[in-house]
Amino acid sequence: MSARELVLDTSNGGATTLSFTESTLTIRSGSLDTHKKRSFLFPSSSCPTASPSEIPTNNVIAATLSGSTVEVSYMTRNNKQRLHMKQVRGRVLERDTSLAKEWCKSLTQVSYKDGNPSKVLKVLINPYGGPGKARQIFAQQVEPILRAAGCTLDVTLTTRAGHAMEIVQNIDLTYDALVVVSGDGLIHEVMNGLAKHATPEKAFSIPIAPIPAGSGNGLSLNILGLHDGLDPCAAALNVLKGQPMKVDLFSFTQGNQKRVSFMSQTVGLMADVDIETEHLRWMGDLRFVLGFLRGVVTRKICKMELSMKVVEQDKSQMVDDLYARRKSAAKGVPPALPALDITPSDDKLDNETDCSGNWVKFDKPILYMFAGKGPYVSRSLMQFPVSHPDDGLIDVSIQEIVGRKFLLDAMEGAEAGRSYWFTSNRYFKVSAYRAKPLTAGGVLMVDGEAFPFEEFQIEVLHRLGTLLSPYPYYAPEFKVMDTKGTIRETI
Repeated sequence: MSARELVLDTSNGGATTLSFTESTLTIRSGSLDTHKKRSFLFPSSSCPTASPSEIPTNNVIAATLSGSTVEVSYMTRNNKQRLHMKQVRGRVLERDTSLAKEWCKSLTQVSYKDGNPSKVLKVLINPYGGPGKARQIFAQQVEPILRAAGCTLDVTLTTRAGHAMEIVQNIDLTYDALVVVSGDGLIHEVMNGLAKHATPEKAFSIPIAPIPAGSGNGLSLNILGLHDGLDPCAAALNVLKGQPMKVDLFSFTQGNQKRVSFMSQTVGLMADVDIETEHLRWMGDLRFVLGFLRGVVTRKICKMELSMKVVEQDKSQMVDDLYARRKSAAKGVPPALPALDITPSDDKLDNETDCSGNWVKFDKPILYMFAGKGPYVSRSLMQFPVSHPDDGLIDVSIQEIVGRKFLLDAMEGAEAGRSYWFTSNRYFKVSAYRAKPLTAGGVLMVDGEAFPFEEFQIEVLHRLGTLLSPYPYYAPEFKVMDTKGTIRETI
């Protein structure tokens, strides 16, 4: 599409010229010459007096005409490179309103790629999660953006643990998305509410869009990346412009209890970090750093028996697979998936070790075991840098026993996945695993929620979940340097 221009009379003879292409909205401030005041819609510009602003069309929220007034809402970055919404508005001549209406319609179609900007959204807000600012974040930063796009909002504030699960298990399936304003704990509730729905497969097809307002915000970081993952405005833009991305979930079984896990399961030091800093949620993700330092001092040993159906344990191969899958996804080519039996069953997992390379038993004392999906578990820790959204596998990281100095040194670069390469970090991709604690008094955390420290097993629910995402893969890049210090690019 060739660019077309709309000139708005702003005030006192001032003018704003708006033009757009498929990729860019250009805004120029200037003055109208006497000749061009006769029409406000034409293919060539007025007299610019300032440098133009160029806005990606993906950042355009709305373009509307009310009477003879045009208003365009868009997202732009401030000095701290955080997104915020701005508007430009002005009048057109009465005779140009039909053309201005068509211009607004065309810009909306380009910016939403012919999608629907006016979504019907179910919004769940946990006012007590993390630092306790979720209600304020939604009202001041998120809601204005969604309202500007013409969205219909059904908002509920959760009042107790399990409230979101109760709401979602009876949810109307006509919503375009579920917007979760909280941390990862409320998303865990939402996933398990969908699992209890009368038609769970249809319920899981409703995309989930997180708004970061908790302590860890791992899912938001994985969808939007380290730069935008903690920005509520960037998350609101994803609600409007993100595309459905299918992701694996996990079936968590402990005794007679079955749950759905979407992010992680952990025991040992890293579980202690989570549970022992619950009272410090007001600190945000800084609580995890403080908890880790405390864990380094105590350095408790975790004794457990882990049985895993291992698919891959070559770290270099896993990195190659990551880069290849991202390139394929960026080109819209479906990646090849391993031939696995990933259907969850009610049977106990086999406990025998297969010398051919399938089942592996790991029962040495360790510091912690971390298993899950998605690179980030918090801003300060890229725990699973080679994770894929839908490869049908669980990433399992086992930290063998090391000294306190090693643990302190490991904090450097943890946000970039540096610990992945440590030889003491045993890293596996598995299709299922079972964990059996060999001592009492430990902690098991599932998606940041505490569970009894008892035997449990995990299997994959392949591509059951749906998220809204600006990319067809996890946003964070795992940057690897070669021997010459050159960073290898993932795409």
